[in-house]
Amino acid sequence: MRMAFDAGLERSDEALLALYALGDPAAARDLAARLLPRTLGYAARLLNGDRAEAEDVAQEAMLRLWKIAPDWRAGEAKVTTWLYRVVTNLCSDRRRGAGRRAVPMGDDLPDALDEAPGSEAQMLQAARVSALDGALADLPDRQREAVILRHIEGLTNPEIALVMGIGVEAVESLTARGKRALTAALGQKREALGYYED
Repeated sequence: MRMAFDAGLERSDEALLALYALGDPAAARDLAARLLPRTLGYAARLLNGDRAEAEDVAQEAMLRLWKIAPDWRAGEAKVTTWLYRVVTNLCSDRRRGAGRRAVPMGDDLPDALDEAPGSEAQMLQAARVSALDGALADLPDRQREAVILRHIEGLTNPEIALVMGIGVEAVESLTARGKRALTAALGQKREALGYYED
């Protein structure tokens, strides 16, 4: 038996956006529940962990999505691709306007659940996340965007090309250079982060 609240989970992003444009507030809730966490996480990584700024960016991006909903042309772009592009542009604007601020990530990790690994494993994982976030923050903006979209958000190279407004070859180059820089930055910390050679 299906519950009424499960219906929104089966609909595509585009279908939910179209329903919202027709005045369905439940569609907006379902779409926001699906997209907001990813949007917030992506913005936080682009803004070097500044959660307050990331929340502002995510909220602004969602407001822009609601505003464009009545004019959305299905089939031209995926909602997520459009949203990632808006977030990328908003974060770029904020970085230019405020200068680059290094805010360490990992300070706001959720508390461990009872079945979570022990405190030593949690500390090691937090150190790994912090090291990755620090290395990401040191990448040039475009490399960081490409690496996050590809390896953290899981977008394909053609999707990233649409988000960033560049060609697929440029995406491949940016992600390859970013991965090499991350490997170099993190390679020196392998043992400290609990990675040992066999």
